[in-house]
Amino acid sequence: MSTPPQILDALVIGAGPAGIGTALALAAVEGLTFGVIERGQIGQTFLDWPTEQTFLTPSFTGNGFGATDLNAVHPETSPAFSLGVDYQTGGQYAKYLRSVVKHFGVPVLDGTEATAVTAREDGFEVQCARGPVLARSLVWAGGEFHQPLEPRVAGTGLADLARAPEAWEPRTGRALVMGGYESGLDIACHHVERGAHVTVVDGSTPWDAGTGSDPSFRLAPRSRVRLSAALETGRLTLIGAHAGSIKRDGDEFVVRLDDGNRIRIDSRPIAATGYGPGLGPVEGLFAQRADGWPDLDKDDQSTLASGLFLSGPAIRHGGLKFCFIYKFRQRFAHIARIIGERAGKDVGALEAWRAAGMLTDDLSCCGVECAC
Repeated sequence: MSTPPQILDALVIGAGPAGIGTALALAAVEGLTFGVIERGQIGQTFLDWPTEQTFLTPSFTGNGFGATDLNAVHPETSPAFSLGVDYQTGGQYAKYLRSVVKHFGVPVLDGTEATAVTAREDGFEVQCARGPVLARSLVWAGGEFHQPLEPRVAGTGLADLARAPEAWEPRTGRALVMGGYESGLDIACHHVERGAHVTVVDGSTPWDAGTGSDPSFRLAPRSRVRLSAALETGRLTLIGAHAGSIKRDGDEFVVRLDDGNRIRIDSRPIAATGYGPGLGPVEGLFAQRADGWPDLDKDDQSTLASGLFLSGPAIRHGGLKFCFIYKFRQRFAHIARIIGERAGKDVGALEAWRAAGMLTDDLSCCGVECAC
């Protein structure tokens, strides 16, 4: 008779900061059986970043003074300490994640893509190349970078996505970026710094967002500094309109805006129009909010499939966004606590994460504004 496969208490899909961070919190629950599977390598999303792209949030070692590094995924670690860099590249941050996995002995099976997920009475069955994996609870931490949103314009195939290496290659003369939030201004400033004349078009004018202290709705300080420097060169133009179509005209491209104006440029326009939730094989197990993001209960759990949790930048609660590491990491230990309690385990060790500012279970405190 064949031996039935072991059922894990929890399986984490994705070995980026959300997946590794959640796994580290699960490891703090004594006696919990869990594992992590990853389609590529640890930190694959960051390995896929263009080499010119860096973090918007700085790393700084303040752990000894009760200030956890903004980009850390465990209270006792710091990318700034281990790497000696404040604004990491993707490759550098992937190295940090690998070092954390090695140091804490996180059970990660890389090169193992989840191709299908089925909800069962006793949990979930995950299909992958190495065979099925059974788990009572499942945490999707697949990230968003693999699901870039193409601009909704005619001729979208003529644009380069901002995540593609081609979008970062040197551009001479006139260039255009569709999308004026962080990723759009990041790549626009990159090209201005290298001599190009860049026009950024975005009807929502996110560069003007000056109210509120939530960085999910307001440009990061580093972006504002770079934006100011780019504007001073006279080679950056910001236009409050959306692109409507892209056409090729000989060696040039013409972008028509929804205000009726046309902009002629010398290279393919760049689309920095954001990312989707990247749910992959679990997409059908999450309901959608009116804005298209996954519908979650107060525990970051699917409202359709009990035991299926979401970890990472796609978390939304009301008008709150958890789209930076230092924001969504506050939910790692909360998810681990729910899973641990359901498995009848002692979850007391997770209070150390709360003391380090990495466990938030009261979402009402997340909207507090700065006084000055």
